[in-house]
Amino acid sequence: MGYWYLAIAIIAEVIATSALKASNEFTRFVPSVIVVAGYSVAFYFLAFALRTISIGVAYAIWAGMGIVLIALVSAIVFEQMPDAPAIIGMVLIVSGVVVINVFSKTAGH
Repeated sequence: MGYWYLAIAIIAEVIATSALKASNEFTRFVPSVIVVAGYSVAFYFLAFALRTISIGVAYAIWAGMGIVLIALVSAIVFEQMPDAPAIIGMVLIVSGVVVINVFSKTAGH
């Protein structure tokens, strides 16, 4: 169940971060409310995930997947395309998350 909670936390964080861009420095009300609500949901579910997943592993997955998903949203919604080095870096981050989940004894499987 911990990985489901972590997935919800990551999705909420991606929504909140996307709304942060749309809030125009908190000058637009609705996106600003989404930011606060999204981060609240994200941390709430991250706390539940930490019951069964070690904090280091959970944070590595959270950060890695968040980076990649925000880059995708940024490219699609805000037309901010990452360059080749950024893509290579993201591939390396995702590879690290896979290594942690497949080989680490602390991954909480």
